[in-house]
Amino acid sequence: MNNQAGKTFSRLFCQDHQDVLQLETAIIDARPGAVAVARSPFFPGGGGQMTDRGSLEWTGGSAVVTGIEVDGDHMWHLLDTDAELSGKVQLNVDPVFRQYMSELHTVAHIANAVAYQAFDGALLTGAQLGDKGTLRIDLDLPDANNDQLRALESPMNDIVQQDLTVRFVDMTRADAEAEPGLFRSKAVSPPAQDDGLVRVVEIVGLDRQACGGTHLTSTGQSRRLRVLKVDNKGRHNRRMKIGFVDETSA
Repeated sequence: MNNQAGKTFSRLFCQDHQDVLQLETAIIDARPGAVAVARSPFFPGGGGQMTDRGSLEWTGGSAVVTGIEVDGDHMWHLLDTDAELSGKVQLNVDPVFRQYMSELHTVAHIANAVAYQAFDGALLTGAQLGDKGTLRIDLDLPDANNDQLRALESPMNDIVQQDLTVRFVDMTRADAEAEPGLFRSKAVSPPAQDDGLVRVVEIVGLDRQACGGTHLTSTGQSRRLRVLKVDNKGRHNRRMKIGFVDETSA
């Protein structure tokens, strides 16, 4: 899911190479405490997904990547050092945190897909993946009661059990806009890529959504899920908080 409107983005290296978590690359611009590089395996954050964590190494030193700033064609890697670097560096994405975010983002798609089908096209009004083992999604469901949303836990876990393939396809903007349900956000649509294509995440046999984030390659790679809480957020919005059984059953 992606909700940054009105912008055009260069295609991210990680969108085509999710399995590449270490990459040697060249610095193309620098300032004290930050570098922009030719290619980066880092996901910069967006669509409710947090920025990747990791490190940067150069001959004679290393630094923690503390954040990412996207500025035009530059993806600045902010560092915990004031050094001004040049030449070649190696970027290292934290594999545990990347897996964690990919799992949560896939779960968000599962939850959104089940709600979309159960409530005749319920639209997304917000989403956030947390670093404490939970995520939340907000849905435009003025007529749903909270018990109906809690009942989605069982079909969500059925999708996990089915181990459906998750894959990524590209579509032209025109084709994407012509396909009902591909854009799920009530307020905005995903940003265009500079190649004119829209990246679509497909859970085969279940769902297709425009999205720029990282995901698992099958639903069965996720742990079992639990709907932890359902809240009313205004007259129209319903918020679901979702976690994993092994992290919430104690």
